[in-house]
Amino acid sequence: MAKKVIILKTEMLNKIISNILPYMPKKLVWVFSKRYIAGETLEDGVLASKLLNAKNIEVTIDILGEFISTLDEAEQNRNEYLEVIERFTADKIQGNFSVKPTMFGLLIDKEACYNYMRDIVKMAASKNSFVRIDMEDSQCVDMEIDIFRRLRTEFPANVGLVVQAYLRRTKSDLEALNDLNTAAHPISFRLCKGIYIEPESVAYKGYQEIRDHYLDDLRYMFENKMYAGIATHDKYLVEEAQKMIREMNIPKNMYEFQMLYGVTPELRQSIVDEGHLMRVYVPYGQKWFNYSTRRLKENPKMAQHIIKALFVRG
Repeated sequence: MAKKVIILKTEMLNKIISNILPYMPKKLVWVFSKRYIAGETLEDGVLASKLLNAKNIEVTIDILGEFISTLDEAEQNRNEYLEVIERFTADKIQGNFSVKPTMFGLLIDKEACYNYMRDIVKMAASKNSFVRIDMEDSQCVDMEIDIFRRLRTEFPANVGLVVQAYLRRTKSDLEALNDLNTAAHPISFRLCKGIYIEPESVAYKGYQEIRDHYLDDLRYMFENKMYAGIATHDKYLVEEAQKMIREMNIPKNMYEFQMLYGVTPELRQSIVDEGHLMRVYVPYGQKWFNYSTRRLKENPKMAQHIIKALFVRG
């Protein structure tokens, strides 16, 4: 009983901190955020990526920013990504790139968004690189799948998609997209649990229920010879995925594990030590504050790290 009370009090404290964080001075928030964000500049992203490469870890680069309000911002974001692709490929960094469609005006002008994203994927293809389209909240899913389908048809080796296991529709989406899958160019998905707050009619809510659907989706990918980015910090899912890989004899060139920058480094290293490919999602940019506060609201447990950062580490 006492243990349960402590857990409940901790959860309440986490939620309180997550609610007040957006109103705290940015300098204080940065003390926490710098653990999970490479920095504000391109040079920060380059440095973090090179350090990870030195540990035999590949990266996917994400410039922070989403849900913009003007197409001028979309064009600016497109140009920044083109610069990033040029720089990272010139420096021979082992990695690829992640993009959020709302950063290019998905909710303003879908066709303009597609064209900006096509420019990015075309540039990546010219450099023999790869772009992953991040999945956002449920209002965006159909539009993002449509953009992915169009880009995949033109650039089959250079674009992939994120799917979220907690969405009730995900298995059906995998089945519907299987027509794009070929032996020459296996369709590439990043599978994550899902982070956006959705109604129960749209998303599974039970903790183990989401885990079960995650593994069911992953098995479907393996059975259909899709490339799987196994994106999780859940040790249970990591171990179950590894078991599935062994049992199904999945070749190493058909999967990788993925994690967020700064999260569960010990588990990450154990996966690398076992010989699996690891890719770390490296976010950077001027809009780090919104990213930090959103991630905390999505995962209040991260508040424990804020307490340590602000009051223990000094």
